[in-house]
Amino acid sequence: MGDCMRTLVMLTIVLCAASLNAPGGEPAVKTGIEVLRERNFDLLKGKRVGLITNPTGVDASLRSTIDILHDATGVQLVALFGPEHGVRGDFAAGDRVDTYTDERTGIPVYSLYGATRKPTPTMLEGIDILVYDIQDIGCRSYTYISTMGKAMEAAAEQKIPFLVLDRPDPLGGLRVEGSLVEPGWESFVGQFAIPYVYGLTCGELAQMLNSEGMLAGGVRCSLQVVPMEGWKRSMVFEQTGLRWVPASPHVPHGSTAMHYVSTGVLGELGVISEGVGYTLPFEVFAAEWIDPAQMAERMNGLHLDGVIFRPVTFKPFYGKSTGKALHGVQIHFTDEQKVDLLGMQFRFLQVHNELYPDRNPFQLADASRLGMFDKVMGSDKVRKAFSAKMLYADVQEAFMTKAAAFRTRSLKYHLYQ
Repeated sequence: MGDCMRTLVMLTIVLCAASLNAPGGEPAVKTGIEVLRERNFDLLKGKRVGLITNPTGVDASLRSTIDILHDATGVQLVALFGPEHGVRGDFAAGDRVDTYTDERTGIPVYSLYGATRKPTPTMLEGIDILVYDIQDIGCRSYTYISTMGKAMEAAAEQKIPFLVLDRPDPLGGLRVEGSLVEPGWESFVGQFAIPYVYGLTCGELAQMLNSEGMLAGGVRCSLQVVPMEGWKRSMVFEQTGLRWVPASPHVPHGSTAMHYVSTGVLGELGVISEGVGYTLPFEVFAAEWIDPAQMAERMNGLHLDGVIFRPVTFKPFYGKSTGKALHGVQIHFTDEQKVDLLGMQFRFLQVHNELYPDRNPFQLADASRLGMFDKVMGSDKVRKAFSAKMLYADVQEAFMTKAAAFRTRSLKYHLYQ
């Protein structure tokens, strides 16, 4: 290939890639709120609307769904409901949020994070339909789907229709990983008997929860979903052409969702840093005692599909290890379709135990952190099975078996190819 032709090809590639996210460019995907707007808000006309949303509920131009519905002719937005961080992202992680008034619209905002996680009958008085529009990250422990489920239960009990404005699963719709939450282990970070990575959009998941009797008491609401246009199951978020709004302070990019699955469970123990408190949230495994070059060599020596590891040293700016030098590895994905996300932290723990058997994170973690690890995993069986020999093989088959069964069961709820 001549130099001129090579230059032309490279320029074409760059321009095509840039066009996906160029200001004013047309994204490959239209989200549910945009599809509903094109339909002139037909499902909401003449109705008093309650909206469950947060800063991720925006259109392709980053305009809030709150403002879109507030300004829509024939739609009466009467109440807002916010999960963790509030409807406009005004609150930090874990902050208690009470009822307040949205300054831009004058509409009351009810908190669904804190003492009240399910809309009460009083909150729902005068509402004709509940609308859900939040960008999720495709991971069971992320609490937004728990908020959605609780709101669906409340809608069913009050006989109020529930409408989901669908959004992409940033992990794509092909990936299903992990075991299911077992009976008796339900929590806000594991509300439903679904795998850790469930491979469904929020609209598809809502249909499954509703139809399979997975909501508390087996209740079912009057559910509708406004599907996206242009989304395919093979798409990770970067391929949608949409702009990512941080789903929470430590999920600043669409790609962070994959890192969250890779390191977040281990991070619950509070012994090995996953990068929260530094500029690489969920992208690292690090501790004061690790030899980074040796760890990178050993992790790369596993020849894991779709990932390579780089030695790294850093000092967190905040959190448990503020100002301390931590050493370890940074995770770099080379093929997102092939990588075993959930299993990566267990692979790391296996290698870490070979190198530092006297630094077992399960033994160093306090009881509350062990409890959170178990809640996130959906039972204590994973921890007990793995920690007996610190071998990923002891939990890998269970992960794969449960995921495969769920994948088959969920096929009927797919809205996209």
